[in-house]
Amino acid sequence: MGEHGNGGPNSGAVIKAGEGRSSGYAIDNPGLPPHRPRLTDADEKAARRAERQVSALFLISIIGTVMFFVGYFAVGVTDGDLQMLRLQNTLLGVGVAFAMLGIGLGVVQWARALMPDHEVIEDRKPLRKEAERAEAAQTVNEIVDETQIKRRPLLRNTLIGAALLAPLPAVVVFRDLDRSEDFGPERMRHSLWAEGVRLVRDPTGTPIRASDLTVGSAVHAIPETLREVSGHGDRLAEKAKAVVLLIRMNPDDFEPVTPGREDWKYEGIIACSKVCTHVGCPVALYERHTHHLLCPCHQSTFDAAEEFKVIFGPAGRPLPQLPITVDDEGFLIARSDFTEPVGPTYWERG
Repeated sequence: MGEHGNGGPNSGAVIKAGEGRSSGYAIDNPGLPPHRPRLTDADEKAARRAERQVSALFLISIIGTVMFFVGYFAVGVTDGDLQMLRLQNTLLGVGVAFAMLGIGLGVVQWARALMPDHEVIEDRKPLRKEAERAEAAQTVNEIVDETQIKRRPLLRNTLIGAALLAPLPAVVVFRDLDRSEDFGPERMRHSLWAEGVRLVRDPTGTPIRASDLTVGSAVHAIPETLREVSGHGDRLAEKAKAVVLLIRMNPDDFEPVTPGREDWKYEGIIACSKVCTHVGCPVALYERHTHHLLCPCHQSTFDAAEEFKVIFGPAGRPLPQLPITVDDEGFLIARSDFTEPVGPTYWERG
């Protein structure tokens, strides 16, 4: 049963290393295939045609960058004008796509059609201090010569133009993220919360009574004065700083509070900022049995029973707590603004 003709160690069907015709290998080394010159290597007209193709791709990149700036500066967008907003977004998106795609495809076509395609194997040599600098300079010169960038000025000039213009849209976009004069940590120290401002439901704007909340419930709340902020962008910015999470717990579940915070909650109702102190993600996952709040981005976990102390994850400090009470009608109101900046900890550095 042991002889099936499929090649045993002594059947003669297995070629061992060193016993065949390959001088120590069971399979002959095929080596490198013979080099086949490209059309651009033999025909200068084809090479010039490839050069024009690469330059055209670089010009497309330049046109894309110009298209971005036209959409960014020339197309005016006002509140509610969706048609102009769509036009601007189209110009911005298509412009950046052409800018990046033109350079990418141009470099690929340049390497495929004009740069040398032969394979070179160079033995490693011991480095000599005297010849090291000369050898490095020679290598750089060889690379420059192989790119043919010196003898093809059209290709060189279009590449320089595309490479200089392509990063500019990113610079403009990053600069436009915030043009406020008060940009900096101080702006994050204050929000719309103030003494007597009612907490209302998000997004309905309905005032919240203390009696509306049952033990274990969690409600998203915003300041009632948010509706008074004019401008959609300004309203969103203020909402991002002021949005809080209301939680009602059993008063017996709270740990001893820090001196000075005894009146920050009302009958087991507490409020904290929803902005995670790690990188600013919204914290809204509440587990009523453990009183833990979880940030879904990086799993920072805060304990609502211990003044929103960090118990797990990369967050560097507790969630800011909003002091609250009720007014004469039983509606929840703020005692003051947050006593510390909301958001990531880097706002307090420096």
